[in-house]
Amino acid sequence: MRLYLNPGDEFTLTTEDIIGDEKKVSVSYKNLPKDVKIGSRILIDDGLVELHVKEIEGNEIHCSVYNGGEISSKKGVNVPDAHVKLPALTEKDKEDIKFAIENDMDFIAASFIRTPADVVEIRRILEENNNYDIKIISKIESREGLKNVRDILDVSDGIMIARGDLGVEIATEEVPIAQKDIINLCNEKGKVVITATQMLDSMIRNPRPTRAEANDVANAVLDGTSCVMLSGETASGKYPVNAVTTMRKIVEVTENSIDFHEILRKKIDEISMTTTNAIGKSTCTIAEDLDAKAIITATTSGFTTRAISKFRPKCLIIGATTKEKVKRQLNIEWGVKSILIKSAVETDEVISVAQEESRKNGFIKPGDTVIITAGVPVGLAGSTNLIKVQTVGEIMTKGTGIGDVEVTGKALVMKSDQDYVKYFEDGDIIVTDGVTNDMVKYIERSKGLIVEEAGFTSQSAITGLNLGIPTIFGVADAIKKIKSGEIITMNCSEGTIKKGTITK
Repeated sequence: MRLYLNPGDEFTLTTEDIIGDEKKVSVSYKNLPKDVKIGSRILIDDGLVELHVKEIEGNEIHCSVYNGGEISSKKGVNVPDAHVKLPALTEKDKEDIKFAIENDMDFIAASFIRTPADVVEIRRILEENNNYDIKIISKIESREGLKNVRDILDVSDGIMIARGDLGVEIATEEVPIAQKDIINLCNEKGKVVITATQMLDSMIRNPRPTRAEANDVANAVLDGTSCVMLSGETASGKYPVNAVTTMRKIVEVTENSIDFHEILRKKIDEISMTTTNAIGKSTCTIAEDLDAKAIITATTSGFTTRAISKFRPKCLIIGATTKEKVKRQLNIEWGVKSILIKSAVETDEVISVAQEESRKNGFIKPGDTVIITAGVPVGLAGSTNLIKVQTVGEIMTKGTGIGDVEVTGKALVMKSDQDYVKYFEDGDIIVTDGVTNDMVKYIERSKGLIVEEAGFTSQSAITGLNLGIPTIFGVADAIKKIKSGEIITMNCSEGTIKKGTITK
């Protein structure tokens, strides 16, 4: 249902459940007649329509229309001149939270959060239902919420700047400063901040945004927002896909103009240096100095990835996790692409799997420099304590390694005695189908041994072990897949042979 109200019209709000018409409509908050008084302003649809209270009669509020406009079902109602006693969580809200738990939701966007206690109440319901991994995004939509935003952020996973309702509750001219302050606070704390409402509002009706709207999106990006959000533009607008495409273009162009070096310098000055922050700072500094293609974070809970995102590095951040829910939740973190990897016990295996999945997803390619950060021991949330620099290598083949070393050298494929008599040079990596007694004196002078013969008790494996030479055995078709003269890197802990040099 849609109605158009003209200035001067008489209009009634009732808490009775009725089908509305041009004279009277129903509101869901039953105590509204008790909270308002004669002269109170009632704002509908983010303040587009303004009513003034003339008389209160039982469950009915009789008003006159001050600013006219179109209204329809489900539009928001604000009463900026009254202290609304609406609880932070209604019975319907509690039912919705339980629905979120039952359906494995990733986030709860909590409306009209005014105090930290409002967020704690949501957490209480989650914990009573044995749920500890749904993230809470607190929507700041009132002056009270704005006043308490620092304390609210401490118990939240992020903030949504809901500028529509906030702009009704506080003066319009205060909204831009409030937005910048909230973004700065969230950046300081390393938590998600979403800038929302009316970003491309004209695209509800028009195929192109206004220049002011384009500036609004760009300025939110420059201020440091984690996300920009569309609402009416995609929910009920005429050009939903075009709105998303337009916003993406504005964001990409704006991000390409950012001086990330200056941002990193400021972050280092502003953020206190805990162990995690020190790892994050060092990772981002190394990535900048080496012009890395990406930072790969192996993470169980998303903690490591968020610790890196906080410093706003120029390169892509890849969040590699074994948990589908964490993968989805990382999608709203600044600068992050998330991937799902298989579980692993050893740190080197986790790093290898994360790098390979990143390559398969097209985020990195052989030859790229990547910075890898993770926690030791594997799987312990919040234990970020390792940084590794690697050049991405294409995995040529795999086998079973002896030891945990990684060596790089020139491959020499040995198919006959002539190969090692004529072509062997000290420091070569010998590739063969199996070890013979004649090869032993050359293996002693080699950097590594790669053999097709399988088994820990095979002559090849025992020879490598006795000589203390890095060895990978059980490599199927090694002498076909590896060519003499190629520079290769063998990682014994992973059992992988990669093309090219891998730097640590």
